[in-house]
Amino acid sequence: MPRNPLLFAVPALLLALPLSSWAAGFSPVKAEPGEESIAPVLARGFPAPRIAPPRGDESEGPFETLVIENGYIIDGTGAPNRGPLTIVIEGDRITQIRSGSSKAAAMGDAGYPEGTRVIDAQGKYVLPGFIDAHGHLGTPSHAPAGALTDPEYVLKLWLAHGVTTVRDVGAMMGLSWTLEHKRLSEAGEIAAPRMLVHSAFPPNLLTTRQARDWVKAVRKKGADGLKFFGAAPPIIEAAMDEAQQQGMKTTYHHAQLSVKRINVLDSARMGLDSMEHWYGLPEAMFDDKVIQDYPYGYNYNNEQDRFGEAGRLWEQAAPPGSATWNATINELISLDFTIDPTFTIYEANRDLMRARNADWHAEYTMPYIRRAFEPDPMIHGSYFFDWTTADEIAWKRNYQRWMQFVNDYKNAGGRVTVGSDAGFIYKIYGFAYVRELELLQEAGFHPLEVLTSATLNGAELLGMDDQIGSIELGKKADLVIVDENPLANFKVLYGTGHRRLNLEKGEMETAGGIRYTIKDGIVFDAKALLADVRELVAERKALEAAENSAP
Repeated sequence: MPRNPLLFAVPALLLALPLSSWAAGFSPVKAEPGEESIAPVLARGFPAPRIAPPRGDESEGPFETLVIENGYIIDGTGAPNRGPLTIVIEGDRITQIRSGSSKAAAMGDAGYPEGTRVIDAQGKYVLPGFIDAHGHLGTPSHAPAGALTDPEYVLKLWLAHGVTTVRDVGAMMGLSWTLEHKRLSEAGEIAAPRMLVHSAFPPNLLTTRQARDWVKAVRKKGADGLKFFGAAPPIIEAAMDEAQQQGMKTTYHHAQLSVKRINVLDSARMGLDSMEHWYGLPEAMFDDKVIQDYPYGYNYNNEQDRFGEAGRLWEQAAPPGSATWNATINELISLDFTIDPTFTIYEANRDLMRARNADWHAEYTMPYIRRAFEPDPMIHGSYFFDWTTADEIAWKRNYQRWMQFVNDYKNAGGRVTVGSDAGFIYKIYGFAYVRELELLQEAGFHPLEVLTSATLNGAELLGMDDQIGSIELGKKADLVIVDENPLANFKVLYGTGHRRLNLEKGEMETAGGIRYTIKDGIVFDAKALLADVRELVAERKALEAAENSAP
């Protein structure tokens, strides 16, 4: 199918702020509220994305009684590891956490009730289920590379890496389609994390009444929140106010096309719940300018321009420890504001070779996703047309400032969450989430602080901390069981494991990998999930090979 730049401008730029198309009056497809990002792709003849199939033998339960015996517990609250402890789950709730493994002490002389599922966690570590605060259940921008994202592939990779809750920010594959997966997950019918769905707010609305009507329409469909990219300030303010009245959460990717009018402090003062990435934060701390120092030939729609210059932005802001830096931190904390940095998604900018050649690409990256990562002006995030040593060095310095701000924010009492934004820029679902944990540790977080960001902080952001986010009595049974201590090495959480030398055998071995992910009391075998994903990738490669060899 020939590539049409008008087709891909909408879904691609929607990720980065689709103002360039709509500001010029270009509206190729009239879409229902919440369906704006997928409608142009479907209008060009692509079939609607499939629904994930029912869960199979990769999972079991929920059970009347599930017992996890003798595990070491890292509970997500910031408390240190302790154990061995035994966790008793009835249905989808944690009902006991106790020392030792005596069945009589736990359940009476008769021991566990008949039919109890017991997991021997001796020597293993039990954590709360992880929360990916910035996820996408696929992306239409993969379409020019050959296919729309397979939801089964995404959902199983998340679960295999311990992710039990995902905040889908944008519903890019269509709000109704994404909400159907949310419903199926809640019913336990598919292998999937629970989902909270934020619809992407379109920037082409002209009046505050239109903005409020659009918010009401997506709320009526079932959207949990909104994601903003930018629009005129009165439009954003009206939409945000309406979202608050509707009981919806809000997040914002402050793109360069709108950040002059609304930076992070501006939107936080409007009541915004969280910011994505870091755009709009340096701009809120400019002391000697009001607009980024763009080169005169800069073109936002040339994404190498966009990301190349973004890597030189933090050094234009007020320096660490300055009055402006500290005042910004203090005000955001006073507004109960959350930062969801997604360090992982921009990591290729500081080390392209590492990202392109990650261990998991061979067996776990769909071929159409791999093609979408390669340089292509028609696909969002595929912008490494001539990426230089100077670009990588600029981004390394950018990360130093960015990481210092996030660490300072955490140290001052601010809430930081873990989001991956996988599916772009060489980042694969699940694997990118674990990498984000490593990058938070690089930023200065203690591993216990990292895990709190990944669990309890995420639950607080979602307004679900009374239900999930920590291992506590009465909370949902969302748990991760791993063979080795992730506090000592987050690499043991990767589906590909951690390579190390076995001194006794004198040979290299692969250690780690999550053993079980438990969501709502349903036990998912992480190894079986990974095997399913490898099979899906192999089947897709075989299909494409057959198509390419056909006369």
